Amino acid sequence: MLFAQDVRGRAPGGREQQMVLRQDLPPQRSGAADRAPVPDPGPPSAAAPRALAPSRLLPWLARLGVPAAAFAVFQGLLGILPENLAGEAARYCVAATAGAGVGAVVWLAAALLRARSAAASVVAPAVPVPVPAPAGSLPELVDGTYQALRRGLTVIEVPGRGPLTGWPHSLAESEPPVHPTAFGTAYGLHLLLDIAPYDGRIRAGEVAETLWRLRLPGGGWAARSQGSGARPEVSAIVLGALARAGADARLLEAEIRSCEVLWDPDHDASGLANTYVVTNVLRGLLRAAPGAAALEGLREVLVNGATADPARDHHRCWGAALATGHGNPAPSAVHTARAVVALDRAARVLGEDERQCAVREEGLRWLLAGPAAPGGGASDLLNCQEEVRRPVQEDPLHQELLSVRHFAAAWVARALMTDGARQVADGEVGLPVWEAQLAAAVARVHGMQQGGVWRWDDGPMGHPVWMAYQGLSVLRRYALMVYRP
Repeated sequence: MLFAQDVRGRAPGGREQQMVLRQDLPPQRSGAADRAPVPDPGPPSAAAPRALAPSRLLPWLARLGVPAAAFAVFQGLLGILPENLAGEAARYCVAATAGAGVGAVVWLAAALLRARSAAASVVAPAVPVPVPAPAGSLPELVDGTYQALRRGLTVIEVPGRGPLTGWPHSLAESEPPVHPTAFGTAYGLHLLLDIAPYDGRIRAGEVAETLWRLRLPGGGWAARSQGSGARPEVSAIVLGALARAGADARLLEAEIRSCEVLWDPDHDASGLANTYVVTNVLRGLLRAAPGAAALEGLREVLVNGATADPARDHHRCWGAALATGHGNPAPSAVHTARAVVALDRAARVLGEDERQCAVREEGLRWLLAGPAAPGGGASDLLNCQEEVRRPVQEDPLHQELLSVRHFAAAWVARALMTDGARQVADGEVGLPVWEAQLAAAVARVHGMQQGGVWRWDDGPMGHPVWMAYQGLSVLRRYALMVYRP
């Protein structure tokens, strides 16, 4: 193999001198001559005879072809060998042998050229060099989210509760400092554990302790607008965050026992007839108490709450209200995606029977049929809002109102990234359709953020902590799915 490498040295007179080292040079003699710089011979003289370089000889021989070269040598030797060489047969044998030998040499030369061409086409892997993350990359986006978490963090002393370290509902609410909420702090803790588990500038232990201090006197947690009564959808989310942060198992078990009444449909019939509420409780309890007796009943409530949609091949789906309740079970992409994600997580933790699997997969088929349905596809990715109404416990004549905003593209993307989505798509609409739908949902999720902060609107409540958690979770999951080492 021939290769050249420039070596620069300094001549005694101070002039920089360049030498060319070649692997095909003969070994140098030992002694002082070895250490002397080899002068550049310069261009060859025009008067000096120029030998045919091996690098030119091989292509010349290869162009002849094996049969042509062999025949040429045979004919040449046959013409110059003496006729008295032990008879005519000997002359032919010598010429044929020489021709075969040259033919073999030409064949080897051609094989060597092909091997060199193949080796030259393989680019040697570059030595990895640490470089800063390009603009808009996922690491840069994660860093932007963490900086927003630091800016939005509220540290405040509340009489009767002690120091609180957490987040309100939105990352834009921190000036002036406002009271951390259970919902915002729970999602902030989830986000912190995702992107900065080893960064001590925000201590996850202090955030978890704040969640315990925000616990209502009777047990459980509620959103800021829900008054003094604990609610199942918020309590389950907080318990899931505490379990993920490593809270004491005995404290978690005691709290779950005190909240058992919250998961009972007879206690909160209007709440547990709502898809948003049931899916929140199911996902939170699967994290905090995977052995809880209420889980199977909650899953059955969700499975039985599916309804067939004639507009999409009669596949079962979910609406804002479960079909077993008294609300509007009109098909909804975001609620169907929520249900699919919750049922997928339950299947991984608890297992599932054929009926439960069939309903979950029908929800996926309903989502995959979106682009083919009138008004489907892009409309499935539009954010939406709903109101969860409950009678006030102290005064049944009045209603409690919880305004819920849904990050539709994030939920659809999460449903399409569940374990069974690829298999269902492969047997129904095909993998290219699934990939295109997933890419469209992820693109919309990415487009709703700026510098790692997800925006619902430009108001003070327009940068929800839960939206940053959901958006970043989708992008991280998608990056892992499409990465190929």
